[in-house]
Amino acid sequence: MRIGVPREIKNHEYRVGLTPASVQELVGHGHVVLVESGAGDAIGYDDASYRQAGAQLVACEQVFSDSDLIVKVKEPQAEERQRLRPGQTLFTYLHLAPDPAQTRDLLASGATCIAYETVTDAAGRLPLLAPMSEVAGRMAIQAGACCLEKAHGGRGVLLGGVPGVPQGRVVILGGGVVGSNALAMAVGLGAQVQVLDKSADVLRRLDDRYGNRIQTLYATNSAIEEALLQADLVVGAVLVPGAAAPKLITAEMVARMPSGSVLVDVAIDQGGCAETSHATTHADPTYIVDGVVHYCVANMPGAVARTATQALNNATLPFVLALAEQGVAAALRSNQHLANGLNVSRGALCNREVGAALGLPVQSLQEALSAMA
Repeated sequence: MRIGVPREIKNHEYRVGLTPASVQELVGHGHVVLVESGAGDAIGYDDASYRQAGAQLVACEQVFSDSDLIVKVKEPQAEERQRLRPGQTLFTYLHLAPDPAQTRDLLASGATCIAYETVTDAAGRLPLLAPMSEVAGRMAIQAGACCLEKAHGGRGVLLGGVPGVPQGRVVILGGGVVGSNALAMAVGLGAQVQVLDKSADVLRRLDDRYGNRIQTLYATNSAIEEALLQADLVVGAVLVPGAAAPKLITAEMVARMPSGSVLVDVAIDQGGCAETSHATTHADPTYIVDGVVHYCVANMPGAVARTATQALNNATLPFVLALAEQGVAAALRSNQHLANGLNVSRGALCNREVGAALGLPVQSLQEALSAMA
């Protein structure tokens, strides 16, 4: 199979779909890998390292025109979507639920589009979303601590405090992969931490691990509101796989939060969990609503791109190999978990949550797989 790796063009996105080590694995299995020249320069993977791994270095246009399978990191931007064609497969993060323009373009392209974030495993987890959720969760506390500094619009609070001074108060909405990683960082800094979730099992697991170093709360609307009104830093870490994030934080709640407090909405890829959230970039990461600093960068792990690329490749490489070795149709038919990642197939939408969010008709996975050659 001919596998293409374009350079990411989203604002301040430096990750790359395949590392030289991943390329070497694919080439060793007899596949051809086309890498756009300069794709990994920003994180220390220069053209020479890709060439040594067996890749062919080509221009962006050739990556898209000559590849059967395109492996990326972020959702294709408008100009990239115009380069996709029928018979081609795209394997990347898509996050279609809050993005009707991208969805329309992918449907019109005729390509097969498999989303990292809806691939599952036998335990019902999201193995290709997990590594970036781990990165984003840890970064959320790091970014939030920075935003709390007075020079960045915050209250001037040090999360860990100092002797004789209270620690900062951190509220984490959601105890999944993002939330548990944010929690680890917040506890490590010595902050006072509350974590809210609707799963008693999740809260029990976190309580077993951290004991009285944290406070766990069942996530009723009342509990969320009460926690927000006392928080220095709020981390939105909620996820409904494939669907738009629920709006747990209303504009009225934000208006009542302490002036200079910070909201880091990690759920922004799926539309955000606050009514006041809208996507920002690493070039201009924050804005202020009613005195509350909002950090809503839609590709947070892009800031630590080398670490994030390596973590992502560890998870995605087995699936890329399966698609290349078996062919896309056979790989999807033989692995239900990979098939769950199929969001768009030859002009049809195949994800129920995305269809519900955008009001679009959905073809069943079975029908989509049956239609594949």
